[in-house]
Amino acid sequence: MNRVYGVIGIKSRMANWNADFTGRPKTTSDGSIFGSDKAFKYPIKKMWESEDKNNKVLYIKSYKKDEKGNIQARTLAERFEQLFGPIKGKSKQEIVKDLFSAIDVKNFGATFAEGSNNISITGAVQIGQGLNKYEESSVEIQDILSPFVDATKKDTAQNTSIGKKIVSNEAHYFYPFSVNPENYDIYTNEIDELEGYTREDYEKFKKGCLIAATAYNTNSKMGCENEFALFVECKEESKLYLANLDQYIEFKKNEKGKDIIDISKLEEILGEEKVKEEIEKVEIYYNSYTTELIGAKDRDVIKELF
Repeated sequence: MNRVYGVIGIKSRMANWNADFTGRPKTTSDGSIFGSDKAFKYPIKKMWESEDKNNKVLYIKSYKKDEKGNIQARTLAERFEQLFGPIKGKSKQEIVKDLFSAIDVKNFGATFAEGSNNISITGAVQIGQGLNKYEESSVEIQDILSPFVDATKKDTAQNTSIGKKIVSNEAHYFYPFSVNPENYDIYTNEIDELEGYTREDYEKFKKGCLIAATAYNTNSKMGCENEFALFVECKEESKLYLANLDQYIEFKKNEKGKDIIDISKLEEILGEEKVKEEIEKVEIYYNSYTTELIGAKDRDVIKELF
């Protein structure tokens, strides 16, 4: 498996892709809207878990009944044992092998500190923060009338309670990512029969980049969808190292309100001779019904996202 660099675009329309603890879309100190890498990974994990029961996903919330019959979330150790059996009696190498058999760990890495084990795995896939590039984004607050009175004020409440739903009118998040299979050499060189990052692992990640946000429809995520994906695959043994590619992508709307994604600056970099000779292929996915793509080159493999 070769190294890959890329950018994933997520569209949010009257939705809240990634809320902070106040319920508002997450922002930087200067007020710019962004989405965390955790928000990006979660729908992919849910997709892996739901589409194939053979996919073991470790770092995702699961529940159990306690002794009193109450439902509560499992600890990391309990989740591990649900998937792989008891930790006690296993060597560190056996635990590493178990961790590598989980598809989310194989892609995103893991921090596993349970009992006497302290294992840190730097993931082959590294994902940056997704900055919103649509300058006209604003926060919308909707009042929602509940059909029930507040139970804590039932003696004094005369009316049903009012809640709030907070969304952005429209936002376009662009996430940079890189895939470096060499991150696992430290383990595969020392542990017998441990498989490193494979083409199959990458294809599962790639599929998530294309459909997971669209597929994950909750109340707050309804209106969020995959809108763009770019994959730059390096040649085998390539020594090309690229900075985050999202900074070279621009987003705007034309006079008719159609989305425009401009990759002209990025293509200038990828077209430089010393860079171009290190690249196996460039794949671009986008929704041509809602989006106009500017700056793509003839060498690019361009596909319809849907």
